Amino acid sequence: MEPLFITFEGLDGSGKSTHLQAAAGWLEEAGVPHRVTHEPGGTVLGEGIRKLFLHSAASELDGTVEILLVFASRRQHLSEVIEPALESGYTVLCDRFTDSTHAYQGHGRGISSELIDEIDALATGSRSPDATLLFDLPADDARRRGQSGERTVDRLDRESVDFYERVRQGFLERVRSDAERFRLINSGGSVEETRLQVHEALQNLLALPRLESRDGAGA
Repeated sequence: MEPLFITFEGLDGSGKSTHLQAAAGWLEEAGVPHRVTHEPGGTVLGEGIRKLFLHSAASELDGTVEILLVFASRRQHLSEVIEPALESGYTVLCDRFTDSTHAYQGHGRGISSELIDEIDALATGSRSPDATLLFDLPADDARRRGQSGERTVDRLDRESVDFYERVRQGFLERVRSDAERFRLINSGGSVEETRLQVHEALQNLLALPRLESRDGAGA
């Protein structure tokens, strides 16, 4: 089986990062060579940019500045980590990619999709994932989850529900424009319900074995 570049997308608080780690466990059990990574970040340079992007002392960053930061990280990430892994036969599971830029900086900040596409073409050659799992739930639920527990609340977590809703609509627009690539995951229910949806999506992509549900029955 050819290695795939699979991204996990969604609002902060949607559960995508948690379920990505579960997915990595399934691939490990199935003997599928894989690499787990995230954006912004994934490289030494990218982690420095991530710190500036998410935890900057500045109360606001201009949307164009945000785009330039994430695409600088993305270019390094693609050339240093993602493409070499794929070329070596590893499936890549990546927490966020360019769809997040369209959703957060495009719909959230109001930056035109044309400008994002232009910078994307320069930075990545308009590289697109082979498949994307979008974790969707109502904006107010995502914001509440994102600010609960021991999770560090970052600059984007503090945005308004209106901002979250704009970002959510941005993601859903991406699904409508590229339906073949996306697998829509309803993450507004229980963890188990989401887990089963994620496994079904990946089972179809990677021929994973059947998943045992929490009550021991096959799913």
